[in-house]
Amino acid sequence: MPAQGRSRRRAGASAGDPAPATRPPRPRIELIADDEHPGGTMLVMDDVRQSYVDLDDPTYLDFEYVQYFASVFATLPAGPLAVTHIGGGALTMPRYLQACRPGSPQIVLEPDAELTELVRSRLPLPREHRIRIRPQDGRAGLNALAEASADVVVLDAYADGRVPAALTTLEFFTDVSRVLRADGLFLANLVDEPGLRYLGRVLAGLREVFGELALISSNDVLKGRRFGNVVLAASSGPLDVAELRRQIARQPFPAGVRDDAQLAARYGTARPWTDADSSVSPEPTRDGWRIR
Repeated sequence: MPAQGRSRRRAGASAGDPAPATRPPRPRIELIADDEHPGGTMLVMDDVRQSYVDLDDPTYLDFEYVQYFASVFATLPAGPLAVTHIGGGALTMPRYLQACRPGSPQIVLEPDAELTELVRSRLPLPREHRIRIRPQDGRAGLNALAEASADVVVLDAYADGRVPAALTTLEFFTDVSRVLRADGLFLANLVDEPGLRYLGRVLAGLREVFGELALISSNDVLKGRRFGNVVLAASSGPLDVAELRRQIARQPFPAGVRDDAQLAARYGTARPWTDADSSVSPEPTRDGWRIR
């Protein structure tokens, strides 16, 4: 989903302002081939870069935040995992997990049927995959899942470049916990502006439901220099933060990890978002997600 900041490739589309008014309007959904990286395709929705897929090598991850997801998965025991994805995009992470952990049963909750049809026709899934796409939004789709049915729940859902308010509340996190197995893992790709006040309230909700938290982001976001993506990891069991830091240190761009104690010290007084008091994520800046 939307990635604010650097990526390995730009798929022929550089970051910048929306297309000039005199240029014909762009399609709502585009799949743009990457001339610099054969096999690579960028999904663009409403001029916003959403996902990048390499059909020849599904383990190639372009966006920074997706690399952080992979780093967290690398801290988990080897073998298949039952994973529920909230938000589908071009199915980057389901493809990655199919390649790295074959046999993993995966459910993708993606309400945009037009997007799913285009992605499946133009970017077909690999043979013998166990990826099932359901045309449901995150709350309704999660509510329909059985208790203790997932090892990992991944949240990566955006509408007009913002995380829906219903997907960051205390009630939502409680339902995530219901669906996760004992010691299961919740991963979320969120965004915030300098100061991370929005994220502070998200962390407060996660802290009430899960036992341990970790936050991953680029160093310039952590230092408050720009708006950007933040990956949150939460679990009722222990997180291997030491191994996570080793994994993040291997990333191509400088990034850091904040553990539960560091997060509690900084955001411990924040109140959680609730269904009665919730908000979409802050509006993204216009210089990092859109194409010319």
